[in-house]
Amino acid sequence: PSLLRSKRFWAYCLSSAFVSGAFFSYLGGAPFVGNEVFGLQPKDLGFWFGAPAIGYVLGNFLSGRFSTKIGLDKMIFFGIMIALIGVSTSLGLMTLVGLGNGMSIPNATAAMMSVNPKLAGTAAGLGSAIMIGGGAGLSSIANFILKPGSSEVPLLVLMWLSVFCGLCSVSYVTYRNKKLNAYKVVKS
Repeated sequence: PSLLRSKRFWAYCLSSAFVSGAFFSYLGGAPFVGNEVFGLQPKDLGFWFGAPAIGYVLGNFLSGRFSTKIGLDKMIFFGIMIALIGVSTSLGLMTLVGLGNGMSIPNATAAMMSVNPKLAGTAAGLGSAIMIGGGAGLSSIANFILKPGSSEVPLLVLMWLSVFCGLCSVSYVTYRNKKLNAYKVVKS
């Protein structure tokens, strides 16, 4: 219950869920868009489906290398911004979305666990369940909004909105953390 009452925990959970939501939306809608809109053959679509994985691996590498130097909140923010740029360009830059996911998700998970270190395992499990559940919901929405005759635009809008909501979540928690740190300085 203490985790569920924590605004910081929810902000980190939602930032992770929303940024990964763009990827899950892609998984749910890309086969339709690739086949119906762009006329890709299944083998070609399968090849392009690997683009986010390349970015994700690189993002995880950068997270491992720089998170302690830069800080969790900044890494989450930068990762989400990269994902937002990838979706905003509308040029199939899913590698950037994967890169953003790889930078933000591990840091958001670590931040969730740091909210209450005594409940780190619970935070990791609950946060991951929320992320996967949110992703499943967004994947279903992608399938629902794409109809015969649709363009790729509904999928891109869904992905953009998802990442933007992640940006709002991390911006909120960054603000709360600054406020909390200022309060601790004044108190001591």
